Amino acid sequence: MAEPRPAARLDQPREPRRLKLPRFDPESFGRWSETIARALGTAKFLVYMSVFILLWVGWNTLTPSSWRFDPYTFTFLTLILSLQASYAAPLILLAQNRQADRDRISLEEDRRRAAAQKADTEYLTREIASLRVAIGELATRDFLRSELGRLTEDLDDRQRGKKRRKQAVAEPDDHADTDA
Repeated sequence: MAEPRPAARLDQPREPRRLKLPRFDPESFGRWSETIARALGTAKFLVYMSVFILLWVGWNTLTPSSWRFDPYTFTFLTLILSLQASYAAPLILLAQNRQADRDRISLEEDRRRAAAQKADTEYLTREIASLRVAIGELATRDFLRSELGRLTEDLDDRQRGKKRRKQAVAEPDDHADTDA
């Protein structure tokens, strides 16, 4: 016995009935479309396609009438080429969109790197400027030489002054010895 169907509630919306379509991986489909787009854009494809069309036209114009499968207006060939073009165009567009997405991501990454490099450069510029200021406050080689020269002269003068004082102190004793 079949189970009774639950009564639909009027205060709630129905669940949508969805058509069950086969699932596919968009990434693998995109890779496949890029492969086809790359193949369609080669000289090899153009040569093969030209040979195919020439053979088709040659067969349907030069062979006996009973062997021809597509009469002079080549309606079947036109149909096949239209079908090929109708599939090729969207696949090429899909491949171009995927390339545009990759380019956009690459551009964003380049912008991020450029901003980081700019920030690093600005930081290093500030550091170099602060080092220049700090170095400006440091004594230079010429300043140190002049100061050391002045200090050496002062020490020499003091040394001479001590010798003079010793001599001056020693001379009165020498005079006292000569007086006695």
